[in-house]
Amino acid sequence: MLRRWLLFTPVAVLLASALLSARPESTQRAIPNNSFAKGETMYYKVHYGLVNAADATIELSDELHRVNERPCYRATVTGRTTGSFDFFLRVRDTWRSYIDTTSILPQKFFRNIEEGNYRKKETVDFDHERDVAVVETRKRDREPRHGTYKVPDNIQDLVSGFYFLRTINYDQRRIGEIIRVKGFFDDEVFDMDVIYRGRETVSTKVGSIRAIKLVPRMPKNKLFSGENAVTVYLSDDRNKIPVLIQAELFVGAVKVDMYKYQGLKNKLSLVAKN
Repeated sequence: MLRRWLLFTPVAVLLASALLSARPESTQRAIPNNSFAKGETMYYKVHYGLVNAADATIELSDELHRVNERPCYRATVTGRTTGSFDFFLRVRDTWRSYIDTTSILPQKFFRNIEEGNYRKKETVDFDHERDVAVVETRKRDREPRHGTYKVPDNIQDLVSGFYFLRTINYDQRRIGEIIRVKGFFDDEVFDMDVIYRGRETVSTKVGSIRAIKLVPRMPKNKLFSGENAVTVYLSDDRNKIPVLIQAELFVGAVKVDMYKYQGLKNKLSLVAKN
């Protein structure tokens, strides 16, 4: 379990923490978006202690795609181990979501997981009119498995939730406020609680950045050191991109640090050096 989480945990935390919403909305909601556009890409280094363990990328396709007769962003998250970690714990993961440009809801979700000898491919088709998710799962040397699941209005997958997070106006949030939403992952609907902790300046590989601080509440488990073990920092500007993630595990610390970006809709606000 630990082997698979060394890469997957920080990326998943990044995406899971994005499942934020103030209240339920209608199925045909329209979400204003001034934060991202086609062609945006962010690059990250994943550090386990002092070791560079993996690389991760979050990107939007240069073109819109049509799914379920809706124009969609194609958002892709990739992660791969590097160096000595790649020799012992080889990981090649791809997560993809087709996100409605108006509602910022997922129309289709895809995962391709390659972790050591483990293989899994999963496709989820969302029907927001009927509030159902249709899942096909393929694992190595097994017959495909199909399932249909009832889901709440405005359900998010992990990738679309990350982008929805970036449309929120945090000026309207109180420090200490807990925000909840429903997400769908691994054939289950789950609750995600995230605490808004205000703003602070953080140091990243691209420079010092004024950031929005979020703490996802983690369930009791054998991996994280407490329910507040993870902190996510979003740039405190119109982009709201994740610039830094810190996680305390029972076996050490993990840090996800942005080192490069391109195609942002707005200029990234770096803190000027004295």
